[in-house]
Amino acid sequence: MALNNVTAEINSLADSKVQEIQAQTAQEIHRIQEETEKKIAGLKESEDKRLADTLARMDRQEASSAELESKKVVLAKKKEILSEVFDETLKELETASADVKLAQYKSMVAYAKTIIDSPKAIMSENDKFTAKQLGVKSVEQDSRIVAGLILQSEDGQIEIDMQYSALLRTVWDRGIKDVSDILFG
Repeated sequence: MALNNVTAEINSLADSKVQEIQAQTAQEIHRIQEETEKKIAGLKESEDKRLADTLARMDRQEASSAELESKKVVLAKKKEILSEVFDETLKELETASADVKLAQYKSMVAYAKTIIDSPKAIMSENDKFTAKQLGVKSVEQDSRIVAGLILQSEDGQIEIDMQYSALLRTVWDRGIKDVSDILFG
């Protein structure tokens, strides 16, 4: 019987050791699970923040893109309006009455005489002004000119382009910002 008692005691001790190891193992498993859950929660929190930042950045980019597109549309419309104003102004100059054109041409000749002593005038075939009316040495007509004058020296070396389209383009290029500010604030 003593052997049975010793065996029972060994079994009891072994069972006790097994239970102790199982308890330690359970505690270790529980600790590892808690650490893992904390790490997962930290990673999830970090990933959620990154995702929120990415979404916010995408929203800002989308808003910026929409704003840029809106500005492009407004700019295109402004350009269209300014082109229409330019074209209408040029048309008004080109279709002015003969009296108005003569007065303007005389002013052009007066200015040109500060550079060229005795200029010749080249003008549209539609204008019928004489050299005497304009105060120039001679008048030539050119089908390429719509309205306005080109004034040249006798030898053709000095030329002043005073066609309405060229004059308006020069004034327009200098004053486009002012015109835009006036029209669109």
